[in-house]
Amino acid sequence: MRNRVVITGIGIWSCIGTNVDEVRQSLYEGRSGIGVEPERLEYGYRSSLTGIVPRPELKSLLNRRQRVGLSEEAEYAYMASREALAMAGVDDQWLDTHEVGILFGNDSSAKPVIEAARIMDSKHDSAMLGSGLIFQSMNSTVNMNLSTIFRLKGINFTVSAACASGSHSIGLGYMFIRSGLQDMILCGGAQETNYYSMATFDALSSFSTRMDDPQKASRPFDAGRDGLVPSGGAGAVLLESYDSAVRRGAVILAEVTGYGFSSNGMGISQPNDDGSVTAMSRALQDAGLKPSDIDYINAHATSTPQGDMCEAMALRRLFGDTKAVISSTKSMTGHECWMAGASEVVYSVIMMRGSFAAPNINLERPDEHAAGLNITPRTIDMKINTVLSNSFGFGGTNSALVLRNADGL
Repeated sequence: MRNRVVITGIGIWSCIGTNVDEVRQSLYEGRSGIGVEPERLEYGYRSSLTGIVPRPELKSLLNRRQRVGLSEEAEYAYMASREALAMAGVDDQWLDTHEVGILFGNDSSAKPVIEAARIMDSKHDSAMLGSGLIFQSMNSTVNMNLSTIFRLKGINFTVSAACASGSHSIGLGYMFIRSGLQDMILCGGAQETNYYSMATFDALSSFSTRMDDPQKASRPFDAGRDGLVPSGGAGAVLLESYDSAVRRGAVILAEVTGYGFSSNGMGISQPNDDGSVTAMSRALQDAGLKPSDIDYINAHATSTPQGDMCEAMALRRLFGDTKAVISSTKSMTGHECWMAGASEVVYSVIMMRGSFAAPNINLERPDEHAAGLNITPRTIDMKINTVLSNSFGFGGTNSALVLRNADGL
């Protein structure tokens, strides 16, 4: 049995907007959300660049018991999920009377771990830690908090797969629903933005140091790129079987039609075009499509020299001279890490619904590997029927998703 899997709600909390309408405007205008955080230099970073993500005000939305266990990324995830559920017309009564699952991508929760260690170093008394830090510090912090707040009763686990975490969560949700094991799953990805969480990345010299012009620092595929810009927030996608959505009279935003995956089997931080081609090919095969059928590709490209090069090589191998328009929304958002695979599905749905392809800003001179690809440096008004969204991560994990416009469903 292969149930069709559709998207009936999306939510977003990011550096380019804290709701779908704000993000739609930013994507269309090519507006960057990147700035500087001077505290990073004081802490010992090489780069102070980061996506500027506001913290939500939760006191009017959640009681103290619900708030105390929320990590930073879980706060973002709550806000994105709240928007996705509301868009889908799923209220508390529905959640109480139906089985709804949750699969979220998250691969770290650094700040509460550091805070707990500092308290212990200073006080030498575990009683001083309180009850909240344990729930904030676990990788499953998003799932355990949101499943409790929304009273979810279906599948419930965290997907930990580096920068492909959010994408794999949607891919797995798609597989659970397609196989008939669930009717509805809240999927997504979340990423903390505090400077404690990014020091180890900075140690790899992977960040751009273009601090004199922050909004031009993230330059996917550009010959002058010098590294990525860390960012975060949360993206949420409500997946649902087509039959369930029709029964509820829900508005269908898009259909998930393909999921592909692979592992490079090489160095722990070494990108690889073969693995990327495998994941994309599997997603296309699953969707029953050829490369020439894809209208738009949301590239993983993070603005690192090696990563962008390998993805460009993979795109050239698979898509050649096809019509697909390509851009990396990370040029505006920076690299949203564990969140990116989910947020970029949200961005792609927004583009499909708005009939435009967002620009790959700061692309002044494509490098030799990207030359010839149809990467757009400016917004294109166009009908998008099919999207391929790529996500790749440390350890060689690769994920690709194919989406279809809901028009005509």
